[in-house]
Amino acid sequence: MKRQIPLIIAFICGIGMIIQFFIPHPVSQKTYEEVLHWQIIVGIFMMIIAVRSLCVVHIDKIRRKKEGWGYSFITLFAIAFTAFVGIAFGMGEESLISDLYQYIMVPMQSTMFSLLAFYMASAAYRAFKARTAQATLLLVVALVVMFGRVPVGERLVPWLPRVIEWILMYPNMAAQRGILLGVGLGMIATSLKIILGIERGYLGGG
Repeated sequence: MKRQIPLIIAFICGIGMIIQFFIPHPVSQKTYEEVLHWQIIVGIFMMIIAVRSLCVVHIDKIRRKKEGWGYSFITLFAIAFTAFVGIAFGMGEESLISDLYQYIMVPMQSTMFSLLAFYMASAAYRAFKARTAQATLLLVVALVVMFGRVPVGERLVPWLPRVIEWILMYPNMAAQRGILLGVGLGMIATSLKIILGIERGYLGGG
């Protein structure tokens, strides 16, 4: 029964949301809004469970003095301090938690994305080997786009931004639409498998 009830709930909710999408009636729209509100509430409880799980893992790491336990201490301190600041001083635009986000979180995100950019450039250098005509074309186009996206490229070749705009608007968009179409069909197939009870991975037992 423990496995049947979640399947029944998933089936009813899935079919209900599909029907609601195609019936623009005030009742269906009201139902959709209520479901969204419940989704927010459930998401809050899921966040509480996630924070608890995170704290348990890091507390155990600190207790056992595992490698890198200092980072676990910093993580727990950051969680507790951020929660205290948000509860004690509010969450307005001029609040302390907004300053924490603006001057700590944003620079850290920029640093992570910068490191990610270097990793991507390194991976592209290893992957782009002109062994075939298609690989050569991909390598040339990638170099042109990368060169045209920096101010030096636009200064040296004034017409290069228009070429890059054409590449991104037509060949790149055509490839993106094909990929997005495949992703959309995959999402539809996965949703139907969950609604019909074929995919049961979310139950934990496969």
